[in-house]
Amino acid sequence: MSYDIKLIDPVTHEVINFDEPHDMRGGNYCVGGTTEAWLNVTYNYGKFYRRVLGEDGIRSIYGMTGAESIPVLEEAASKLGDDVSDDYWEATEGNAKRPLLQLAAMARMRPDGIWDGD
Repeated sequence: MSYDIKLIDPVTHEVINFDEPHDMRGGNYCVGGTTEAWLNVTYNYGKFYRRVLGEDGIRSIYGMTGAESIPVLEEAASKLGDDVSDDYWEATEGNAKRPLLQLAAMARMRPDGIWDGD
């Protein structure tokens, strides 16, 4: 199980497409990258997200603009450790931190986008 998190256009409500593909990887990803403002994140990290983002965890950014979410995502990431595992699925703070920073990077690319997911 996982979260499918995406930035949508505030007018069309379609997933935003960047001009250039990105290679940000989560539980699922596109070989060769994708232009979609989308990241798949395993539920395995949920306990960390609830601890640093509150009861709603990563879903707390849903409905926020990219601009609004940047400080939230960066603050949450700063509260997590750096214990990264080579196993993406392993629930470590370092593994959970990476998607937060990737989402913040997407938010910088399209600060007008609105977060949606699941």
